[in-house]
Amino acid sequence: MTRRTAQKRSRQDEIVRELAHEIVSGRRPEGSLLPSDAELMSRFGVSRTVLRESLKTLAAKGLIQPKTRVGTRVVERTNWNLFDPDMLRWHLDCGIGLELLAHLSDVRLALEPVAASLAARRRSEADVAALHAIVDRMEAPDASPEIFAAADLDFHLTVARLSGNPFFRTASALIEVALAATFAITTPVNDPKAKAASCAAHRRVVTSIGDGDGDAAAAAIVETIRSGAARVAAAAGR
Repeated sequence: MTRRTAQKRSRQDEIVRELAHEIVSGRRPEGSLLPSDAELMSRFGVSRTVLRESLKTLAAKGLIQPKTRVGTRVVERTNWNLFDPDMLRWHLDCGIGLELLAHLSDVRLALEPVAASLAARRRSEADVAALHAIVDRMEAPDASPEIFAAADLDFHLTVARLSGNPFFRTASALIEVALAATFAITTPVNDPKAKAASCAAHRRVVTSIGDGDGDAAAAAIVETIRSGAARVAAAAGR
């Protein structure tokens, strides 16, 4: 890739991100029209080609829909591709609301128990040892909220990987955003009982996977997800 091409790509990414943030945050409501191409070209200081490529990206992700002689309209949220990693990160950038976070938990509850069950069938001794090591990081007395959150994410992504199913692995962005949003609201690290309970639940997942008990692994990972959702609800006063 030439330097000029790289600069063009970078500029496109900036335009996509800025317009996406405006739409996802609600500053550009559903059904509203984007400014004309001429206005956007002037605002961003780019050529029509760069602008059109940026708008194509947003349209491909379901955020906007161009119509001849009408303009480019913001699409209703129900049509957005929320499984798209960029879309999830834009929501995280703009601040995920409690309702969307609850929806993310629902999706995790639908996916991760199956992944844990599959991991119990396909694990190796090295896999189980790696999971135990991750929980060790979570249990460390000096684990900061950041270290704990990183280990928790590593744990759930590792279980998804050990499932051996590529579709669960592609759900990693959803898990990452859900956990990042959760830890931005609440962490068990500052409450010894909550931290101990969280670590124990994660350890039960590992033990069940090591025993080859898919049902127990699924039940244990459900417990980890629900405990996080409960902490969020408590922090929000619900």
